This record gives sequence, C-alpha cells and structure tokens, in this order.
Amino acid sequence: MIETLLQAILEQVDQPKKDLEHNVRALLNEAVSKMDLVSREEIERQRTALNVATQRLQELTQLVETLESKIQNNK
Repeated sequence: MIETLLQAILEQVDQPKKDLEHNVRALLNEAVSKMDLVSREEIERQRTALNVATQRLQELTQLVETLESKIQNNK
C-alpha cells in the first residue's frame, strides 16, 4: 500500500515537471522561429555561391580588359 501511495505521489510530482518542460520548449521554439535565423549549412552554401560568383566576375573583368586592349591596339 505504501508503495502504491509513493508511486502515486511521484507520478503527481513528475507531471507538472513534464508540463513545464513542454511549455518551456514550446516558448523557446516560438521565440527562435521569430528570430529569422539561418543555419550554418545555408551560410556555407551562400559563401560558396559568392566565391564562385566572385571568381566568375574576375574572369569576366579580365576578358573585358583584354578586349579593350585589343580595341586600343587596332586603332
């Protein structure tokens, strides 16, 4: 009987803890979703895309300079 009573008391104590944990997690998830955060993976993808674009821009700039030089030499 004491074991049953003790178990019932422990279950009653444990339930508010679970409810509180659930509520805190829900509040934190809501707060994080409002922050408009970006994952590290997305930052790395954007960094890679920026590096590729920068390299292509340098190549095109060099091509324009070469073409301008050819035009100047033909005049």
